[in-house]
Amino acid sequence: MKHDAALHGTTTAGIVSAFAGIYVIWGTTYLGIAFAIQTLPPFISGAARFLLAGGLMYAWLRYQRPQPLAAVDLRMAALCGVLLSGMGNGFVIWAQQGIPSGIAALMVAAVPVIVLILDWAFFSRRAPTRQALVGIAVAIAGVATIVMHTRTLSGNAHLLHVLSVLAATVAWSFGTLLQKRTATRATVLSFTCAQMLFGGVFQLGMSFVDGEWPGFDVSAVSLASVLGVLYLVVFGSIVGLNCYLWLLTRVPAPKVTTYALVNPVVALVLGAIILNERITGLAIAATVLVLAGVALVLFQDWKLPQLLRYVRAGRGSSVTPP
Repeated sequence: MKHDAALHGTTTAGIVSAFAGIYVIWGTTYLGIAFAIQTLPPFISGAARFLLAGGLMYAWLRYQRPQPLAAVDLRMAALCGVLLSGMGNGFVIWAQQGIPSGIAALMVAAVPVIVLILDWAFFSRRAPTRQALVGIAVAIAGVATIVMHTRTLSGNAHLLHVLSVLAATVAWSFGTLLQKRTATRATVLSFTCAQMLFGGVFQLGMSFVDGEWPGFDVSAVSLASVLGVLYLVVFGSIVGLNCYLWLLTRVPAPKVTTYALVNPVVALVLGAIILNERITGLAIAATVLVLAGVALVLFQDWKLPQLLRYVRAGRGSSVTPP
């Protein structure tokens, strides 16, 4: 009994730590990306990030056992890698050439809504509640506000950059649900390693499609960009992505995607403080719409009286949220 209690406590502590990791760390990665692409082409920086992170993880796993990827479904790892580390991350990096980091994070905040819709349509087949449908409408209104007023928020942004972020959110959401269905607790580290490598290869291919290599000058790469990529390798990928995919093997996907609620706030604040990006009244209004809508979706099973009882009960109460 004591062993079970200790194990439960360890698991709970691990889940809380992993949530804290993706809440805070992934809010800062938008700033890391902004520094990385100052002197590095976006897809080259993304390819370097994931190939290096995946290579380091493979070396560590190879040290632990002879065939670290033996139990991994490589076809599914490749698909998840393209959707998550490839398109989900790469398209956001590319779009940040024309969209401020805080606004990119705000648009990505719609991920939980998209996960709910895709889960309903293709995976669990669980229909959203009326509250969730209201949340979807509110969140979409917030994202639409951002899209329609992008020029006001970020100067001469191109529509293609906005569409790139929207495509990234759909790819990331679909990849999240596929990853949850495919990876197991025993294979999650190896699966993460494989999908980062495949995602890195995808971004490397996109760097040629985007024509980044002919004009790339290694000597022009700044120290800030190098440090930005290294930060993304260690914290954004090896720590953050492993936390995210580890949580997917233990927690329902819509709850894991709550990271998107906190990330925009962190990114907007850091972007304003460090990069002097503007936080306009329109950005604040859009933030409220998106976050309110996503919150309604994520907590669709909570009834107001039940929520109030839980809040009043405090941490030590026997009242348990659904």
